[in-house]
Amino acid sequence: MNDIIKNIEAAQLKSEIADFRVGDTVRVSAKVKEGNRERTQVFEGTVLKRQNGGARETFTVRKISNGIGVEKTWPLHSPNVEKIEVIRRGKVRRAKLNYLRDRVGKAAKVKELVK
Repeated sequence: MNDIIKNIEAAQLKSEIADFRVGDTVRVSAKVKEGNRERTQVFEGTVLKRQNGGARETFTVRKISNGIGVEKTWPLHSPNVEKIEVIRRGKVRRAKLNYLRDRVGKAAKVKELVK
């Protein structure tokens, strides 16, 4: 039974995924359905966390919009996520950046990774 589930999930995986990590600033293009029309909406922010793995992997992005923090979580392999672009790399030492939720302004910035 477990092998059957693994085979089904393997068929659901996307072949090309942008290489992004926690702390990176990304631009996520997602499909939004409004009535009978479908359009692409862009959400740009910092990746707070990536959870699980395989077909069920999700990632959370946070941005500040009009002084209010907005977070969205997407399944990584969802057909509604068209593409993920990495804007800048972040230098972090944690897997989950939950402490950014309490910070405002420049304190909420993540240092850029210089290679």
